[in-house]
Amino acid sequence: MQQTKTKIEIVISEIEQQIKNRSLMPGARLPSVRKLASDLGFSVSTIVEAYERLIALGKIESRTGSGFYIVGPLAPLSLSELSPQLERSVDPLWISRQSLEAKADVFKPGCGWLPDDWMPLDSIRKGLRSAARSSDACLMGYSAPLGLPALRDLLARRAQSKGIDANLNQVLLTDSGTQAIDLVFRFLLKPDDVVLIDDPCYFNFHALLKVHQVKVVGVPYTANGPDLEAFKEAIEKYDPRLYITNSGIHNPTGATLSLSTAHQLLKLIEQSNLIVVEDDIFSDFEYTPAPRLAALDNLSRVIFIGSFSKTLSASIRCGYIIAKPEWVDQLTDLKIATTFSHNGVSAEVLLSALTDGSYRKHLELLKVRLAKAMHDTITKLEPLGIRPWIKPQAGIFVWCHLPEGLEASKIAKYCINHNVILAPGNAFSQAPNAGQFIRFNVAQSNHAHIYKTLADAIQQESS
Repeated sequence: MQQTKTKIEIVISEIEQQIKNRSLMPGARLPSVRKLASDLGFSVSTIVEAYERLIALGKIESRTGSGFYIVGPLAPLSLSELSPQLERSVDPLWISRQSLEAKADVFKPGCGWLPDDWMPLDSIRKGLRSAARSSDACLMGYSAPLGLPALRDLLARRAQSKGIDANLNQVLLTDSGTQAIDLVFRFLLKPDDVVLIDDPCYFNFHALLKVHQVKVVGVPYTANGPDLEAFKEAIEKYDPRLYITNSGIHNPTGATLSLSTAHQLLKLIEQSNLIVVEDDIFSDFEYTPAPRLAALDNLSRVIFIGSFSKTLSASIRCGYIIAKPEWVDQLTDLKIATTFSHNGVSAEVLLSALTDGSYRKHLELLKVRLAKAMHDTITKLEPLGIRPWIKPQAGIFVWCHLPEGLEASKIAKYCINHNVILAPGNAFSQAPNAGQFIRFNVAQSNHAHIYKTLADAIQQESS
């Protein structure tokens, strides 16, 4: 039987936890003995004893006439310590690990990428052969700070086709879309800044924001974009530094931003100190392009980010940032300071794959396959009582509502024990009703075992 903690142990444990999650940094002053005793409803002697033990452990020190202070080196960063412990079945980092490490007999409707055999392998092989014939400098040396000029020029022209007025000198290459986002976070954020996110949103946004020790505020996402009234209230209440969102096809909901919502959103942003990070990773799945905030804003307050890991290859790591010139200049310095260079070979392969004439045909086939997979997935889920929140116009995700009374975390826990990895709503949102949703990757949801396992899980939880 677990032994109950004494009051002294409770105080020690709480302070140690705050040191681990970096709420208390070296040099931080602790509350006075009397204040902490009053706040906790404990006796002064309890707090004195707890502080004495923490001094003996080398965690804090007493400074005569001044109080008690945190000492010692900064605690190693542990993402698991930065938020409440989650069930492993809904922990987003654990879900990603399971999907990345899954064996061939494990099904992954919860992962965020296409099956390998849906990707243009021949084009990538051709690009690798082309890169192998590149100059010695490409194969052996560091890349130029901004990256391969020909690729940057191509990306600038692609951005122009979306209405974004940019040139190659406003394009900075990175080693992935995730690295691009992290670089922007490093550039703009400091601990305790407030960041607005869509609720629900891509779960790795949560993980990256934890690393940067900021305060996260969710804004409900609707079928047309963020809830404008909630967005306005968040701006007025929190004076946020940043808003990060998906442009085009939203992850996980599959919704698209409407032009009306985009214009109203920018009016709110223009009246604040807010900067927007627009992640465009699903751009090439669209049939009809959604409005881009970066285009409507003319890159004044918006930073545009993308990569091709979802449509070309997750192994060819190459992302990009498009922003106004002064920000690109400062981001380039930060890139040199943190990673020095990037993978020039990947940039050469990506350029080849985008320009060898096969990419447009690949996308056309991909859209057809995804449309069929979307229809088939929704059709197969319907008899189980699992229904789409909306029917997405395009993309790889469908955000689904479970039958009344079922918890996504419990369904996911059952399924992982039967070789099916799901992405329950709790991984994307902290909202009270998040546990009623599951995100399905339609390209990874085409096996009968998935639906048999889901049916068994629902039956078990309903009984």
